Amino acid sequence: MFGYSDYDRWDIASWLLALLLLCLASCAPEPVAAADTIPRAAIRYRGDLVRQAHLVWGLEAPVADFAGQIHQESAWRPEAESKFAGGLAQFTPDTARWICGAYPAITLSPGPSTEDAKRCDVFNPTWAVRALVTYDKHLWDRISARDACDRMAMALSAYNGGLGWLNRDVRAASSKGLDPLIWWDGVALANAGRAAWAIRENRDYPQKILRRWSPLYAAGGWGRSVCS
Repeated sequence: MFGYSDYDRWDIASWLLALLLLCLASCAPEPVAAADTIPRAAIRYRGDLVRQAHLVWGLEAPVADFAGQIHQESAWRPEAESKFAGGLAQFTPDTARWICGAYPAITLSPGPSTEDAKRCDVFNPTWAVRALVTYDKHLWDRISARDACDRMAMALSAYNGGLGWLNRDVRAASSKGLDPLIWWDGVALANAGRAAWAIRENRDYPQKILRRWSPLYAAGGWGRSVCS
């Protein structure tokens, strides 16, 4: 019979220990991400948001939801610019022009250095905040839902992808036997023909705002969320 010397036993033990440490390192969970926080930049626009939300929606305005929406759109960066949109609320030029035409009262007051073209400037944070809460209310008033949370989710879906697409999805949900008056487990499960990337982005939009960002702002004392 073959036996192991003390040296052999030490060598095997060292190898097993190294294997165990390697396994523990590879199987360890990912580091926990830092807790979500409200950006410092948000404080600068908080007063404007509260005032405009109360003006358009009343004193029970869901300010936390609007704050969460701006957080999702631009992380409170008024200079933020994507391929087709810009500003705090990430409006496209076409949508900005439509809002100014439909709601002329929200345009910036003309001044000595304010050209008409800049009165609906998506990069002007004052206008962007006014326009966001106004457009959200426009969509809200044209949507029926089982409760306020579902209604806001649908309004956010329409903000992201257009009211026409939301209405098509509502009809598609009904035709599939889904409840057209609820978002989660209802309209969100229907696709009236959007591209895969577009439907993913659209469904993720209200989910992130109402389930992640709005609670953050509500907990921070920014006001209520319709889903809490």
